[in-house]
Formats: sequence, C-alpha cells, structure tokens
Amino acid sequence: MIVSTTPALEGHVIREYKGVVTGEVIVGANLFRDLFASITDIVGGRSGSYENVLQRAREEALQEIKAEASARGGNAVVGIDIDYEVLGKAGSMLMVSITGTAVYVESLALN
Repeated sequence: MIVSTTPALEGHVIREYKGVVTGEVIVGANLFRDLFASITDIVGGRSGSYENVLQRAREEALQEIKAEASARGGNAVVGIDIDYEVLGKAGSMLMVSITGTAVYVESLALN
C-alpha cells in the first residue's frame, strides 16, 4: 500500500476517496530508559532508546492507517500528517498520531 504526505501520487490517478483514517499509538516511557536518556542528554549524543520507541510507535500507527484504509476498500493513503505528543503525569507517556485520507488509485499506463 502506498502511503504519502502528498495530496496526489505521481503516476497514479485517484479514482475514489474512502475517508479519513487514523492511527494512534501511546507508549509508556520506563524508568531505565528515562535514566539512560538523561545521562545521554548530559554527556551529549542521541538517545537511541527513545528513538527506538518512537520508531516502533510510528510504524504501528502507520500499520493502523493502512489496515483501516484497506478495510474501506482503499489501496493508498494520501496527505498523511504525523504528530507527536507527550501525555500523562510528568510526561510519562508518548503518543504518535497519524491521519490521512484513504483513496483508491489506479496506475497511469505509460504508452
């Protein structure tokens, strides 16, 4: 399934709009990862543990919009927007929210 931030797909024509689809994943930040991230922030560098959690959450949210688009008869999602939020007491939860428009596209034949 094609997923894109653009409103159109080069080489394809949108035949049907199937509606807005969403994927939302909320993950908890655990104490050990927080401690390691704090140390990384102090000495510099990237926090690989948080990056891995965000990547997994983003991939799960993308899978959710693909499944919802497919269930509606779509074969692509266009105009996706990815948002990140910190939730919970003292920012203990991370949320990845993805929205887009499910569409049915056909490939343009090259002559």
